[in-house]
Amino acid sequence: MPSACIVQSYTKIGLLSERLVVLGSGNGAGNPEVLREIPIADLDRLTIEETVSFTSPALAELLRRGIPISVLGTNGRFLGGFLPAQNDHGQRRLKQYAKTLDPAFALAMAGRIVTAKIYNQRRLIQRLAANRDSDATSALSALERILAQAGRATSIAELRGLEGASTARYFDAWATFLPPDYPFERRSTRPPLNVVNACISYGAVLLYAEAVNFLHAHGLDPALGLLHVTEDGRWSLALDLIEPFRPVLVEALALDLFSHQILNRDLFEKRDLGGVYLASEGKKKFLLQYERRMERQFLSEAVNCRTTLRTELERQATAYKAALDAPEKFEPFLMN
Repeated sequence: MPSACIVQSYTKIGLLSERLVVLGSGNGAGNPEVLREIPIADLDRLTIEETVSFTSPALAELLRRGIPISVLGTNGRFLGGFLPAQNDHGQRRLKQYAKTLDPAFALAMAGRIVTAKIYNQRRLIQRLAANRDSDATSALSALERILAQAGRATSIAELRGLEGASTARYFDAWATFLPPDYPFERRSTRPPLNVVNACISYGAVLLYAEAVNFLHAHGLDPALGLLHVTEDGRWSLALDLIEPFRPVLVEALALDLFSHQILNRDLFEKRDLGGVYLASEGKKKFLLQYERRMERQFLSEAVNCRTTLRTELERQATAYKAALDAPEKFEPFLMN
């Protein structure tokens, strides 16, 4: 069990010897019910919702073992997390600050990220069209043209424009593969305005939280973005590095969940002035499928070995770290 995700409201996590004990509200008589025991030795990361509480010994033991904890709001937003108190990366971060301000380095890294994302968008549409005997020639041609332009971009502003154009064209094509009962007109985020957007947003938040933790773990500052401008209130480098994974994980997963009727409208709820969000049971179903996809092994043509999406996400952090000394070492994730 590399990951545990606890989203059931008002549960409590305690420590018993070498195990986390997850307690529920009980039978109404005031007696807490043991919902699950999780051996800490089997755990690599933990995600909880804001209504879940910790005992101090449980929190301290997770931090002592270097296990990151991500906290999500009930609306699915990433609120923050707990990280071990390690501080042996000061010199590396000084170099990261300097390289982030280097226009040539920033353009090169951002260019590779954008071209990888567009490549993966095109590859996903290509595979969907082939598997469903659909004609996506127009979309594929448009994405191919934008991909070629991205490879010649001379500024980050130009890259942002091309990324926006590709994403608009991509979602137009992607939406045609959804079941008719789940129309998707445009991407909406704060709040998500329909069940499809709610599903995409939830997956993106989980991916983002993992990227933040990997960057911290490898001594990088997740706030220092390139494609996403560095600004207070977000981890811009994490947003940069997850871009190539969005088509492969977030949108591909959302499509499968609706196409195979794993998710339906009964598993969502309306909140926040018209916003639509996954309800508790919907989150549980989503998290199960998310974990399966993140841990599923496949043979990567890019790295020529068996790997997982989670391994490749961490590899992005280590490759970016290496690129601070040798820029050619950063190669964003490419879909087979």
